[in-house]
Amino acid sequence: MKNLIFNFSLFICLSLSSNELILSPKNILDVNNGEIYTADILIKDGVIKKIGKNLSSNTNIEVINLRNMTLIPGLMDAHVHLIGNNELNGYESLAESTQMATLYGVKNAKNTLMAGFTTVRNVGAGEFADVALRDAINNGIIDGPNMFVSGPALSITGGHGDNNLLPYSHNHDHGDHYIVDSPWEARKAVRLNRKFGADLIKFTATGGVMSKNTDVNARQFTSQEMISIVDEAHSHGMKVAAHAHGLEGIITAIKAGVDSIEHASYINEEGIKLAIENGTYLSMDIYVSDYILGEGAKKGILEESLAKERIVGKIQRENFKLAQSKGVLMVFGTDAGIFNHGDNAKQFKYMVRWGMTSLEAIQAATINTAKLFGIEERVGKIEEGYQADIVGVSANPLDDISVLESTLFVMKKGKVYKKYSDSLK
Repeated sequence: MKNLIFNFSLFICLSLSSNELILSPKNILDVNNGEIYTADILIKDGVIKKIGKNLSSNTNIEVINLRNMTLIPGLMDAHVHLIGNNELNGYESLAESTQMATLYGVKNAKNTLMAGFTTVRNVGAGEFADVALRDAINNGIIDGPNMFVSGPALSITGGHGDNNLLPYSHNHDHGDHYIVDSPWEARKAVRLNRKFGADLIKFTATGGVMSKNTDVNARQFTSQEMISIVDEAHSHGMKVAAHAHGLEGIITAIKAGVDSIEHASYINEEGIKLAIENGTYLSMDIYVSDYILGEGAKKGILEESLAKERIVGKIQRENFKLAQSKGVLMVFGTDAGIFNHGDNAKQFKYMVRWGMTSLEAIQAATINTAKLFGIEERVGKIEEGYQADIVGVSANPLDDISVLESTLFVMKKGKVYKKYSDSLK
């Protein structure tokens, strides 16, 4: 009996310590060139160790048979807001505590991962709730994507990142460090965000669609303030994302040296040329407009915001097409949080409709976004030596980009989170 217990315990220990497995799919997509090929993938310690023919034959290593699937690298979204309950309507969100918003972030993170997005950038969260969410995921407490987080977005007084919904009697003298009105305040805000765990800095270079009493075309922050933000952030090795709809804010932010422009709605040929010259990435959320205009009134979005979106949405899509045709660096960013988390992939067909090939849209969500994040040497491709972030879909997405909306298999760092396999050996 003792020997039986010992052998059973040994079996459990060996099973738990196993860190190798093989994926055996129908096809693999090479996102570098669009080539579709057939091979097995050997994964050890969360890293792709070998890709080759018939690795699954005559082996004692666990094999996950995915013979009806095409595998692609884990998808990335450069612009999400995981913190909060996006089912709250209008002013209801003002009653949501940071603690409750963070708990909803747990749900949102899992939905995002299960949709095939294994890496995201969270650009704006109060009280560093996104730092806590990232750390909980990294520590294995909850399931979610790899996260890069900004903490609170920096804003001028009364700007897009300030709280303009509450009256003066409820909103003055709040002393929030992220409300910035001088170059030195800007530097201090960057330092504080870094101190409390932010990976990157986001600031609002123009007004926004969803903020009350801001003009999307109005530049926010002076040139000197933007330069101070970027210089301070870059001195600490942090990337900088600038929310910018209007042209003046876009151009000023690019000249200041930001790494990415979020939204970029009113960009023109001058701005595109400047972005190309400076290596600035554009993150243009061209799906969310349909959601705002279709569901916004029911969700309690202010008529002021709906009116802005009716104008901005179409202009942004036309300028997305222009920017793409000129060869600007483009990443995949959706503004998830306005719409439901897990629906991120709905944007792919819009990117194709407005000028990208299916391969270019997938590259935007893999190798391009990996380059913006600075992780292109280990994430964004299915290649030997890369982190095993892998997604399976039912068909070749180059033939039908919409298959990315229904992932069947999700792996992050070699761990399977969603499994739909024909057989398991």
